[in-house]
Amino acid sequence: MTRLTEEVPFEMAGMRLDQALAEMFADYSRSKLQSWVKSGRVQVNGLTLKPRDKLVGGEMIALDAEAEIVITAEPESIPLEIIFEDESLLIVNKPAGLVVHPAVGNWNGTLLNALLNHDSSLETLPRAGIVHRIDKETSGLLMIAKTLQAHNSLTQQLQERDITREYLAITRGRMTAGGTVDEPIGRHPTDRKRYAVRENGKHAVTHYRVGQRFTRHTLVQVKLETGRTHQIRVHMAHIRFPLLGDQVYGGRFQMPADCSERLEKELRSFKRQALHAAKLGLQHPVTDEYLEWEQPMPEDMTRLLEALAENERD
Repeated sequence: MTRLTEEVPFEMAGMRLDQALAEMFADYSRSKLQSWVKSGRVQVNGLTLKPRDKLVGGEMIALDAEAEIVITAEPESIPLEIIFEDESLLIVNKPAGLVVHPAVGNWNGTLLNALLNHDSSLETLPRAGIVHRIDKETSGLLMIAKTLQAHNSLTQQLQERDITREYLAITRGRMTAGGTVDEPIGRHPTDRKRYAVRENGKHAVTHYRVGQRFTRHTLVQVKLETGRTHQIRVHMAHIRFPLLGDQVYGGRFQMPADCSERLEKELRSFKRQALHAAKLGLQHPVTDEYLEWEQPMPEDMTRLLEALAENERD
């Protein structure tokens, strides 16, 4: 059993306890949360309340969560590149092409299946401890909680924007300077598989700066302030610098003029968005020590940059 603590947001004032719990601890079912309230495993400012009791906001909720099997996916022997691991935290370097979580079209062969094979106890954690995702064709660093306490801590750090997440991306188009994109993101109005900048979307902020300029491309360093689905890809496309290789948001592929044979070969063979999660920083969920990891670009992006640089010299 693990004690999870969280303060009730003031915007939840007037909500019933069971309704607030369902939003604050969304990884657990309503029925499970209600059973924990009735059995005295939930305390509000040290008191035991009923599910229908109203909250005023600002209360401290303590939830004694019981570890139980919540994952039904099967473990699979899929290689993992582990960057860091201790009793509460796991950091992996995900290769491009690996889906993070099972979904329609990818019910197996995912990072989650690999994690269950690595540590069977992760079946007691929501999404096997995965607290954030990167797209299938994006490479780079991901954090996984190994305990309920760690899961709660990392989730709160994400919500409070205390996690450092920096990416390397190659865009189409030559940028003159860095900047910030502060535009809301929501579902595309006609294509539900895509996202777009929309007035009624969720708040999204992306900071970017130029790393290296080429004639028709730019290497950019991107820092996320928020973490919306496809955020970097949508924001870069919105400012007309779509990610190289992005077949969803990048528009029709066009071979640039004055392109060397080597660069043409690399561009034609690069079939994913040129995006890599290069840096990840967080407060350790147990020791509270700030930890940070960096992972260099994978070989396909490195070859592409080398071809771009060589093309500039020719």
